Amino acid sequence: MQAAIHLYGEMGHNKTTVADIARHLSMSSANVYRFFPSRRAIEEAVVQEVLEEAVSAATEAARGSGPVLRRLAAILKAIADCNEARPAKHRRLQDLLTLAVRQNWTVVLTYDDRIRGLVRPIIGTGQARGELQGGSPMALTCCLLEAMDVHLNPSRVGAATLRPSFDEMLGFCKGALRLTPFLQPAGMTARVQLKAVG
Repeated sequence: MQAAIHLYGEMGHNKTTVADIARHLSMSSANVYRFFPSRRAIEEAVVQEVLEEAVSAATEAARGSGPVLRRLAAILKAIADCNEARPAKHRRLQDLLTLAVRQNWTVVLTYDDRIRGLVRPIIGTGQARGELQGGSPMALTCCLLEAMDVHLNPSRVGAATLRPSFDEMLGFCKGALRLTPFLQPAGMTARVQLKAVG
């Protein structure tokens, strides 16, 4: 798998054959097929390995303490940073990741589930503490991740020419999630205050 990552990064996944990977490892193609039944299996393993970096970073960020919005911001920032760093680290893997996301490979769906699994309980905790608005924690999780998709989706790195910055989008999402006190019309507030004085 590491050999495939290296070769995909140098040549691109379309130009890399199983024979190239085998040659890089000084073994036969038949030996590679003992571990991976197909070229697609190798590609899936590579995508899983790359996405695991983001999951690990997000999991570490989720262990923090403090206000829920700060913890959510740390998770999202960890994922966005992994995505932004990837083109420099794995130059030509972006095409493979884009293909995997567009075709809904199982490894991508599993990755999405794991990220939702990190975020949802934190949102539930925020609701229980009165920090976040009510509603279904899963629905709020999906809304948050969808809104931040341009920064979180591994296939969209650098894709949009005009987009809000990470901090701008995060600020918008925090405002949408934060529980705000019920605001009464100004006239009603004045009447309540007069009644309290009287």
